[in-house]
Amino acid sequence: MGDWKTLANNVEAFDENGASLGVVFATASPFDTPGRMAELVAWQQAQEKDGTFHPLLIIAAFVVVFLEIHPFQDGNGRLSRALTTLLLLRAGYAYVPYSSLESIVEQNKEAYYLALRRTQGTIRTDRQDWNPWIEFFLRSLQRQKQRLERKMDRERFLLGDLPELSVSILELARERGRVTVMNAAKATGASRNTVKDHLRALTDGGHLTLHGAGRGTWYGLS
Repeated sequence: MGDWKTLANNVEAFDENGASLGVVFATASPFDTPGRMAELVAWQQAQEKDGTFHPLLIIAAFVVVFLEIHPFQDGNGRLSRALTTLLLLRAGYAYVPYSSLESIVEQNKEAYYLALRRTQGTIRTDRQDWNPWIEFFLRSLQRQKQRLERKMDRERFLLGDLPELSVSILELARERGRVTVMNAAKATGASRNTVKDHLRALTDGGHLTLHGAGRGTWYGLS
């Protein structure tokens, strides 16, 4: 990835034996791709500055047109999800990295392709229909937010009875990916022995997992 596509990459459906069942939707030609991408980026930037439309509608439109163009030879689906996350972060939706939009799309693949096909088939016509894709996109974001809320509720329940120092150690492990006795003591100001007691309790309670031994010991989230 990095250069525009040089070959046609229409999206096809395949049977269980790998035989093509036909084109699901046709994408932009390699010749048209650079110009269409320049138009799309210019439109997105102009809409972002203008502020007439809600940011989620702008992002939804950007993503579906990006996928209709399919500008790279492969990896367009994965890149579209990464761009979605970037644009949502720029729009102020700071929670997005903490819950996977990718997994929600994977769990609703049939609806995803159906919404794409219904909207993409109209983009270059006089009767554009953005509703199928926008509805799918907004529902997916709602599911993502609901999943994160459930995750936070579970964590609040699990952490509710923990001492403040234990919660601080867990937050440290979450931020850094791992925690040791030394860096936990340094970050919290607690003594090494006190930290060891809390790490032991967190491990026994299933919040942390012990890795290594001796001076190489560290703890990660379970």
